[in-house]
Amino acid sequence: MSISAERKQELIKEYAREENDTGSPEVQIAILTERINNLTGHFKEHKKDNHSRRGLLKMVSQRRRLLDYLIAQKGTRYADILKRLSLRR
Repeated sequence: MSISAERKQELIKEYAREENDTGSPEVQIAILTERINNLTGHFKEHKKDNHSRRGLLKMVSQRRRLLDYLIAQKGTRYADILKRLSLRR
């Protein structure tokens, strides 16, 4: 259900704005999206796992807050991250 350390490093490298950037909204959104996608697949098999579903809802709302921050502060970066992650608004 969680992502491996190697996959997380790949995401950081791909979405980082500069070297050693691990905390920018783009990186955080990419990592959350990967975790959300993994959990979504988990729920196809485990329909009654409500404890993990609560964690999924928290991750989705955290990603939504980060996306709202990006659109308020830096609109072009928002559009770019939506396109790169194939998210819809």
